[in-house]
Amino acid sequence: MTWAIEDYGLIGDLQTAALVSRDATIDWLCFPRFDSGACFAALLGDEENGRWAMQPVSGWRSLSRRYWHDTLVLETVFETDDGLVRVIDFMPPRGEAPDVVRIVEALRGTVRMRSELVIRFDYGSIVPWVRNVDGTRLAIAGPDAVAFRTPVPLRGENMRTVGEFDVAEGERVPFVLTWYRSHEDPPRAIEAEHALRDTEDFWRDWAAQCEHMHEWHDDVHRSLLTLKALTFAPTGGIVAAPTTSLPERIGGPRNWDYRFCWLRDATLMLLAMLHAGYTDEARRWRTWLLRAVAGDPADLQIMYGVAGERRLMEWEADWLPGYRGSSPVRIGNAASDQLQLDVYGEVIDTLFQGREHGLEPLTEAWSLVVKMLEWLETGWRQPDEGIWEVRGPRRHFTHSKVMAWVAFDRGIKLVEVFEREGPVARWRELRDEIHDEVCRNGFDAERGSFVQSYGSKELDASLLMIPLVGFLPPDDPRVVGTLAAIERELTHDEFVDRYETAESQLNAVDGIAGDEGAFLPCSFWLVDNLFLQGREDEARALFERLLALRNDLGLISEEYDPVNGCMLGNFPQAFTHLALVNSAFALSGHLHPSVRHEAIS
Repeated sequence: MTWAIEDYGLIGDLQTAALVSRDATIDWLCFPRFDSGACFAALLGDEENGRWAMQPVSGWRSLSRRYWHDTLVLETVFETDDGLVRVIDFMPPRGEAPDVVRIVEALRGTVRMRSELVIRFDYGSIVPWVRNVDGTRLAIAGPDAVAFRTPVPLRGENMRTVGEFDVAEGERVPFVLTWYRSHEDPPRAIEAEHALRDTEDFWRDWAAQCEHMHEWHDDVHRSLLTLKALTFAPTGGIVAAPTTSLPERIGGPRNWDYRFCWLRDATLMLLAMLHAGYTDEARRWRTWLLRAVAGDPADLQIMYGVAGERRLMEWEADWLPGYRGSSPVRIGNAASDQLQLDVYGEVIDTLFQGREHGLEPLTEAWSLVVKMLEWLETGWRQPDEGIWEVRGPRRHFTHSKVMAWVAFDRGIKLVEVFEREGPVARWRELRDEIHDEVCRNGFDAERGSFVQSYGSKELDASLLMIPLVGFLPPDDPRVVGTLAAIERELTHDEFVDRYETAESQLNAVDGIAGDEGAFLPCSFWLVDNLFLQGREDEARALFERLLALRNDLGLISEEYDPVNGCMLGNFPQAFTHLALVNSAFALSGHLHPSVRHEAIS
């Protein structure tokens, strides 16, 4: 049985990442990129699908773990009958090749330890050829190879590499696992202690640049560090999560690959980094965005690969049973081919917010805005799959139309505030037309609430975005009524569901069987709405409760099961950490980062 999702910690090198369980076992790692094939896939199967365990031979009485302050260096401490030992895990920011470094140190007594390395390339399906060359253990299969270096004597045992050793108080024993292309020579060995110092310095130097010194300082810091760890350094793209197919309900089929870059994260990411003082990260994210979406606006995708790849074909790894039996395990994401109109609003809002917060103007950015709005002049009338990437029939989703309004509104603002040139009179007409249509067709007067799609009676948590993007002011009766309806019907134990997934709704809305957990970013949107409506005490109380859902390392997933008290979905989730950071800025007394301009009446 794998550990609970919340029992994992994250280490990474700004190009890929690994999940380390509470007992210091690495159960998930993709080499050399976030979206590459996993060489440790026990998270979605068992130990035969690849893992790296590092534990006391005789077991332990207790264990604890922590990140070293403001770093991604993870320490796990085992208390045994023979003494106290810690495992220090980290991935140095990428040099020649990706490395996983583990240093075992005895803090008291002498402890016998066991390292058990199970390499399985291609998501746990390929057993490599392993040989020893000049003291380095090499594992090779197809295009992939790893070099395993340690002073500990190693042996082969049941298709795995095992080493047992004693570590006495004050001793430190290093292990380094390095990936390389199988047709090349193994990379040079790194010195583990030197790499540890460099890694500490890198993360602490980066954290020291943070300008948020108000309430929830440490919480914001940890989320920002996590977001930085999910950034692909060569391009500036940020993955939604480092994992695939962690389920939205244990045993269910709602299992998706999140190792790609969603445009929907763009505005939240930009605002979070700018408000925290990370202008370079915001600028690099904007540059990645412009490269990724370049081309025909009609071909705009909702997500791209970390280097801007467009073909993210979805297939199933049927040899993996899935996390706790949650199948299928999906690689790639077919939602990349969907039409989701809201991303046009997200992209243009991102470019507007960048200018509002001091990023330099770019000619190509304005050209992109004009081209996108040119397509959206007619494109906004189409039905789409919506923000939640439903796999049922296309609809006129209310949130999609609201974000089409945002696209024209921000285009107008770029002309008015930054003196760009464009057909602003026509854009104003379209903005007003969209606004009138949404208020007419997306609002149910009988319910006193906006609804999920035109003609529907159903609610949707994306409607919480209406005041946050300035479509209507927070005290508008229609907004107040929508919030009340969501609190009444989509909120359970204070946590917000995206929409109703009862059996009566499945085929009609999203075409997927099964239920899901509460969606945590939406719960942070509820915090923002409560704050904007003057219910600050309730907003703060809910925010604190959401913070308490994070694990002991400050990490949080996409969804939460309030009945069983466990995390669900891919982990750690960038969208949730982004929502957390921006809600913290609001409640700390900053100008609210979600209200992005004066709402119209």
